[in-house]
Amino acid sequence: MLDVCLLGSGGMMPLPYRWLTAMMTRFNGSSLLIDCGEGTQIAIKEKGWSFKPIDVICFTHFHGDHISGLPGLLLTMGNAERREPLTLIGPRGLERVVNALRVIAPELPFPLRFLEIEGAEQTFEMNGYRLKAFKVNHNVLCYGYTLEIDRAGKFDAVRAEEQKIPRQYWSRLQKGEVLEYEGRILLPEMVLGPPRKGIKLTYTTDTRPVESIRKNAEGSDLFICEGMYGEAEKAGKAKEYKHMTFYEAARLAEDAKVHELWLTHYSPSLTRPDDYMDAVREIFPGAKAGRDGMSAYLAFE
Repeated sequence: MLDVCLLGSGGMMPLPYRWLTAMMTRFNGSSLLIDCGEGTQIAIKEKGWSFKPIDVICFTHFHGDHISGLPGLLLTMGNAERREPLTLIGPRGLERVVNALRVIAPELPFPLRFLEIEGAEQTFEMNGYRLKAFKVNHNVLCYGYTLEIDRAGKFDAVRAEEQKIPRQYWSRLQKGEVLEYEGRILLPEMVLGPPRKGIKLTYTTDTRPVESIRKNAEGSDLFICEGMYGEAEKAGKAKEYKHMTFYEAARLAEDAKVHELWLTHYSPSLTRPDDYMDAVREIFPGAKAGRDGMSAYLAFE
């Protein structure tokens, strides 16, 4: 139902085995990219996915390791003769920052639509999913994102027959349509049970652990979270530069009761994140050390 790929798991600078920060999802013919660090295009190619369905790109913030891959990606889309609009979502100043980067990509054959996040939280409805941006705590304005796909209640044929709703309308009501029949208004809730559990993905990076993350990540099927440092002795450095340790991310995952945690955005000095995972799993057993190309397929229960 929802394909997820962690394209790049590095922070600050790319390494031969680790691209900079980016994550991509695919749902119902639409693709969403969150952050676009250096190497994102190569990571997409290595995954075997396509640039063409990307219709939304979100940015957590405007540090170079999260946006430096954008001009090249825009050029590639233009060279592929893309004509469809591309929506860009990010903090205040998004349009100014992107237009400055476009000095090297001045002419594009497709329009850009800018949505600058207003306030501490903002929700966007698009492409069959709900995307919520929420403010986190970094040394510049920075947001995390939660993507949710709702699932309607189960169809109840007995109720439909009791209300004398013709069978030819059943599938349309299941899809959420409101219909008129012989002077009656037919509503989906007339034939559907209570909403069922949907799909929820939360992504956050470059932040201290804060309540907004715990609240918005609550119950996520997958929680992708920054773990800048695995070394316990670097807790002070994490606080100073407003990043997170593996253990702080694990405690957030535990508090938010998520199903699975992927760590990402590693310091360049952290070459072997797996070495620290036993201690991390003592806090949250469902933790994994993210790596470039790591993928998941999130489906309805």
